[in-house]
Amino acid sequence: MFGIGGGELIFIMFIVLMLFGSDKVPEIARTMGKAMAQLKHATNDIKNEIQKGAEANGLDQKTLTDLTGGINSEIDKAKQNILGDSTHSISSFANNFTSEITNASNAVEGKPSSTESPTTEESNEVEGPIKRQM
Repeated sequence: MFGIGGGELIFIMFIVLMLFGSDKVPEIARTMGKAMAQLKHATNDIKNEIQKGAEANGLDQKTLTDLTGGINSEIDKAKQNILGDSTHSISSFANNFTSEITNASNAVEGKPSSTESPTTEESNEVEGPIKRQM
């Protein structure tokens, strides 16, 4: 229930008992119970009113199910299109990133990369320590 364990619940009850005292705790619990029952009753009333309004306008449960099923299928298609495109672009990005990492590691080791062969000027720039330019 709400991610609260038994020990935590007992600790909370202990704090409530210390704050309000033993004579007020039953009264608070009774009030909270009544409030929860009223909330549940109100939500059930709202749900019934919505269902009655839908039926009065000619929308029965089967029609609503068909309508939401159609909407859900369109949402799933859109998700598939978006995820299919993003998967392709992500794999393309990953391949480019991997090749750039390989080229950079080859340049640091002094090996020519597979896509380009550095000239002697470029290799001289990479070999020495890089100085900051200010």
